[in-house]
Parts: sequence; structure tokens; C-alpha cells
Amino acid sequence: MSESKAKGLKKELFSKKKNAGFIMSENEIKKADDFCNEYKKFLDIAKTEREAVCETVRLLEENGFTEYDFKKDLNPGDRIYINNRNKAVIAAIIGRDSAEHGFRINAAHIDSPRLDLKQNPIYEDNQIGFFKTHYYGGIKKYQWTTIPLALHGVIINSKNEKIEVKIGEDENDPVFCVCDLLPHLAAQQMKRTLSEGVKGEELNILIGSRPFKDDEESEMVKLNIIDILNKKYGIVEDDFISAELEAVPAFKAKDIGFDRSMIGSYGQDDRVCAYTALKALIDCEVVPKKTAITVLTDKEETGSDGNTGLNSSYLKYFIYDLAEKLGVNARQAISASECLSADVNAAFDPTFPDVLEIRNASKINYGVCVTKFTGSRGKSGTSDASAEFVARIRNLLDSKNVIWQTGELGKVDLGGGGTVAQYIANLNIDVIDVGVPVLSMHAPFEVTSKIDTYMAYKTFKVFIEN
Repeated sequence: MSESKAKGLKKELFSKKKNAGFIMSENEIKKADDFCNEYKKFLDIAKTEREAVCETVRLLEENGFTEYDFKKDLNPGDRIYINNRNKAVIAAIIGRDSAEHGFRINAAHIDSPRLDLKQNPIYEDNQIGFFKTHYYGGIKKYQWTTIPLALHGVIINSKNEKIEVKIGEDENDPVFCVCDLLPHLAAQQMKRTLSEGVKGEELNILIGSRPFKDDEESEMVKLNIIDILNKKYGIVEDDFISAELEAVPAFKAKDIGFDRSMIGSYGQDDRVCAYTALKALIDCEVVPKKTAITVLTDKEETGSDGNTGLNSSYLKYFIYDLAEKLGVNARQAISASECLSADVNAAFDPTFPDVLEIRNASKINYGVCVTKFTGSRGKSGTSDASAEFVARIRNLLDSKNVIWQTGELGKVDLGGGGTVAQYIANLNIDVIDVGVPVLSMHAPFEVTSKIDTYMAYKTFKVFIEN
């Protein structure tokens, strides 16, 4: 029986986007699974921005990148990187073309929501020891109670020595937690709004309960804890003032589902894009036509301010210095550049359908998500990529058989969010957000699809190679 005209027109004219599980071969799905096994290792190693930088530098040097020496000449194929204060990294492969034609940039962030210790954090109350915290980034505070927490970071003591801290990751380590009320006694707490169910000043981390036994002075539990820390790290209480200590979930990255199709882990916003962008540069199989740059930046979750965030000038200075070293006008080079702002989007969750407009929401297993604009409500705080640049990325992905979709961050009047795209656009660079859809974004345990993660890697790779 012949196909109806309407059916034929639908096939020809309607969007053909569908679940990648129907499209990909078993061999390609296995590649995605294998890729994500390595990605999970990165998630477990790099739980903070400092650790992400350390692991990134290790991977770069293992793959032929060297720290950039501004005094040396650069040639096509040279692999270089700079480390900005151990909190951000820029890596590049010098291309064949003149830099006057611009650079290809992938930019992701490596900070994630967490609990930071205050500068005077340690105290005792009714013979129980606690750390005071100040949450970092946008969190649902109640999600951070009654889960095992690990302590990561650095302490700079009075002798200006750096002491690395990581407690709670080894199987034999102790962990920490924020307590919550038992439901039997929480009648008043339950009357609070969800956002006030646990207040910021109630996010106190439980760290000990045994007193120092030599006498019965006050604050003996606090003294016992500081004595333990002094013996282990050689620190005193005032050393917390010059410390950066972060409490993060102590659990490991895991496969999710009977089919193992997803990954659950802390910090996938935005390390799922940071890792894929980094691997795309490392795995670049050719000397690219245009100089390829990958930026892994800090401070995005708090507005990208500070000298390691992309609202500062460190990326601009690097590009200007690079252009000068390559013998071209820096403003001309930067204005001819293109960038993928590698950041995640909110995946549609059928349990909470009302906050997303289904026709314009990203879905897991539909591939990498291309987001024309972010911001909130009336597109506030966005760069809004041009139709011409959207078409360029769309046609590139289609030509390279990358499975992709579009999406926006929620219904128009319900909120939204920002990325580093606006700061890159402010440098007069064409930029668009491209990243992985995430379920439970900003929770201590976020979920991504292995297929989408692999498609992000393919996207960043074809972008710098073509």
C-alpha cells in the first residue's frame, strides 16, 4: 500500500530527533560505555577545582603538553598549557593557520556546589564538635544533611607551608555529616518552607564527640579534635584562617540503572563537560587548522568573579599573548574566534514535568544539548548566539554524525541560569552553550546519560578538528 502524502511530507519536513538508543550501533554504544568508565575515575579523583587542575595537568603532561614558556617561539602542533593559581587551566594546540583567522575555544568550569568551611570554623556545643560552613553555589540545603561528607582542600600555615587535606575518601577514613531533626520532633521545622527547611547557619558539620581527658577544662572536645589535627598536620586553630577546606559528598561515581545506561556522581555540573572537552583536546588526531584552546575555569557557580573565574581577564590575556607570539593583531584574532561554552542543561524529569516546556527541553539519551540562550525570564544574563553561529554548529554536528538536541533551562517565567558564555561573548567572540543534560542538577548526586556524555566528547573534538 502506498504511503499517504501527509505521511510522506511528515517524514520529509518534521524533525527527526529521537532517542539515541534507537540510532546508535552496539559498537558505538560500547565506545560510549568505555569512555565513561574513564570519566568516572576522573570524577572520583577531581572532586574540587584544585584536584581537577592537578589531574588535568597530569593528563596533559602525560599526553605531550608542556607548561607555556612565554619566551619561546611557538610552532604548529606545539601542545602547551598554563596553570592559573592551581584553580584554572588553559591548554592549547597551535594550529596550522595564521592566528588572524581566530582560535577555536572549548570552555568549561570545574567548580561545583559544596560546603566551604568558614575562616573560624571549629567549635564545641554541649560537648559535641562541629565545623561552621558557608555553602558555595546554588544548593537545596536540605539535600546536604545526613549524607557522608569528605573534607578536601589546603591549609597554609604560619610558616607559609601548604598542607594538602583529603579525609573521607579512603575506605578506612572517617567521614563527616550534617545532622537533621528526627521526624518525631520536627513539627515546627516541617512548617517551614522547603527552602528554609534547613537554614544556612544550620549546615554545621559533625566532627567529633570525645573530650581531651587530662582535666575538665571547658571545650575539651574541641581541644581533642585540634590536638588530633595538630598531630596529623602540625596545625593550630589560627591556621584555619588561611585555609580553603571544602566538604563534598564522600560517595563514588556509580553506574545507574539495571542497564547501566547512566552515571550518578557528585560534581557532574560541570565536570562532565570539563572532562569531555579536555579529552577532546588531548585526543586531537591532527594538527588542527586553527589553534585549539580548552579552558577549564573556576568560580562559575558563584558568578565567575575573581581572578580564576572567566569574568576576569586571564583568558583574554592568554589569547592576546598567544596572538602576539604568533605575530598577529590580538584584537583581530580574538574577534575572529569561536567558542563552545561547555556547560550542562536541565534534563526533562517526568516526575517534575511542570517546570520545563517539553517542546524545548533537553532529554537524556537524545545526545549533546545545544542551548542558544540561557539567562532568566527575559533572557537576562545571556549572550544569545546568533542564527548564523547556531547554523554553523548545527551543520557541523550533522555532517559529523554527532547526535544532538536543543534545550532551554526551564519555562520562561520560572527561573533559569547562566554560564560563562556571556563573559566570552563580551570579548567579541561567537559563542554558544553546548553540554550534557543532567537530572538532579546541583544535588550531591547528579545523573547523566553515558550516550550524551560521549556525544559531548565527539562535539568538542569535531569542533576543534574542523
